[in-house]
Amino acid sequence: MKKLALTSLLAVFAISGAHAANVIDGNPLYMPRAGHFYSVSSLSSHSENADSWALGEEFGYGVTDKLAINVQTSISEDEGFDALGWDDMNFGAAFRLIDEGGWKADLLGEYGFGPLWRDHMPHASFLDKHLTDYAWTVGARGGYVGYGWTVAGHVLFSYVGDETFNWGDEGMHIWRAGVDGQLLLDYNWNLVAGLEYMGFSDDWAHNAGSWTGTFGVNYNINPSAFVGAYIDTTVAHYTGDWEFEDGVGFGFKFGIDF
Repeated sequence: MKKLALTSLLAVFAISGAHAANVIDGNPLYMPRAGHFYSVSSLSSHSENADSWALGEEFGYGVTDKLAINVQTSISEDEGFDALGWDDMNFGAAFRLIDEGGWKADLLGEYGFGPLWRDHMPHASFLDKHLTDYAWTVGARGGYVGYGWTVAGHVLFSYVGDETFNWGDEGMHIWRAGVDGQLLLDYNWNLVAGLEYMGFSDDWAHNAGSWTGTFGVNYNINPSAFVGAYIDTTVAHYTGDWEFEDGVGFGFKFGIDF
């Protein structure tokens, strides 16, 4: 009996302690294994406009244990379906440059465009040249996966223009940098939190930027699927002093690895 109890205790420790970065439970360093697909669906809104929602989807595939590709898109509705929109389409890749014990580091790249369509603009066509912007993003993320916790940082740079290969100075140059963490409470529950700064390196922006903080709770349905609930708040500096934006964002996620 004592031997059985000790074996069970070690099994619980292995599950909650030796947490792997390829466990899809909200881990900020998640990377699918070779040959595995994954999907993360999200539904989000804001307390200041709770009758408007956005539905997002990220679908990816592990080409190898070190290389993953993904596609992301989202649609939204405003004011109780008075307006609908297909907001964006993004294609990305992540390459695991460092995978030494608990230490992980990835190179990231992405190409995207949007909005694709707006139903409340009768004269706007699909991928309307007057509405659609195109973005190239490069960056890196890295951190440490410990016994029951993970801490990761990221830095991303995006160039946004009105044409796919418009590299002139007319577009926007956007920097993002942040830190994310996860704490495992037990086999089923974990907490996640993050803080990200977004700023512009364009003269017209006058040092505009924002800090966004996020907090969430995830529940593991089984070893390869989870659901989560999240809130976020933003402090922004656009033309004057730093100020908290009214209300909070909130949303839900469902993720699965298969």
